[in-house]
Amino acid sequence: MQLDFFPSRTLTLYLARLFVLRIMAMLALLVLVLMMLDLLGTSGKIMAVEGNGQAELWRYVSLRVPQLIARFLPYSVLLATVITLLALNQNSEIVAMKAAGMSAHQVLAPLFLAAAAVSLASFAFNERVVTRATATLKAWEGAQFGPVPQEVGARSNVYFADGNDVLSAATMTGSGETMALQDVTFYRRTAAGTLTEQFRAPRATYAAPGWELVGAERFDVAAARTDRVERIVVGEGLTIEQIELDSVDPDAQGFFALRESIEAYERVGRRTSELEAKWWHKLAGPLSAMLMPLLGAVAAFGLARSGQLFVRALIAMALGFAYFVVDNAALAMGSFGGYPPLLAAWAPFFLFLLIGETVLVRTEE
Repeated sequence: MQLDFFPSRTLTLYLARLFVLRIMAMLALLVLVLMMLDLLGTSGKIMAVEGNGQAELWRYVSLRVPQLIARFLPYSVLLATVITLLALNQNSEIVAMKAAGMSAHQVLAPLFLAAAAVSLASFAFNERVVTRATATLKAWEGAQFGPVPQEVGARSNVYFADGNDVLSAATMTGSGETMALQDVTFYRRTAAGTLTEQFRAPRATYAAPGWELVGAERFDVAAARTDRVERIVVGEGLTIEQIELDSVDPDAQGFFALRESIEAYERVGRRTSELEAKWWHKLAGPLSAMLMPLLGAVAAFGLARSGQLFVRALIAMALGFAYFVVDNAALAMGSFGGYPPLLAAWAPFFLFLLIGETVLVRTEE
């Protein structure tokens, strides 16, 4: 019986290389298919804008692909785990390794090592690529796939509450007193929430206090009449600081930037449950790749001629997909305050770590 956690160097490199190649193949397949399906539903909106062409389609692909990679990388690791272990089992390589005195954990050790490397690469990819692509794509979608203002920090589909009144904008650009809102809609409501007036304007700028609308179209609900207002200041209670806090997008911010946003929320006494859950999940999400070899280990063992290999593969797939369902549900509960943020992000990971370890020990060790 070997006492080292890893098998020989040759066998470790062989299994790790086999596993990584299958991960890359499954990820490429999933991203290719999903990107094609995505384009079928989005290309019409992109091409409907005058001046857009093939270059804009490729731009959309370049922004959407990083999101698909980040989202479906753990699924690719799960599928690669099942495929790799099934092939090793059918070729009796698992039997040979166990006959040499290797434990089930030693057989899986190279896969854990490769999955850990994938997790680190996934975290770095999310920080450097995915967050920026997400911010750019959301700003472009907010502009209806038309020209996006080139100011730094452009954000789309922003929504702010000033008491009972509501101010929304398709795009927000700039920072501080140079901040500007495009395609603005302001809803004036009574204390009971009844809509009394609606203003629409192509642009709004900070008026210290409030936001000045130029060339606004005013709709009076009671009179059912529309007229034009050249200049009007609305949302006097909306300060620059409040708008900057309300426009935080956890998906478009990196791990350290989001931590600073959470601290800013805490200083003004704002609720941070959703942001904290997303912040913890920026660590737990990439680490989920390390769980997949453990959850898919059921497919590695058992005699290939027993007729139960297909059933074992189904069990491995069921365990893996159950993790993703529970993880998404827990994250949603954490965002709504049902679970503490730390528990929402990490409970599924440790729960399925224990489940996978229990199944492996009871059936193979």
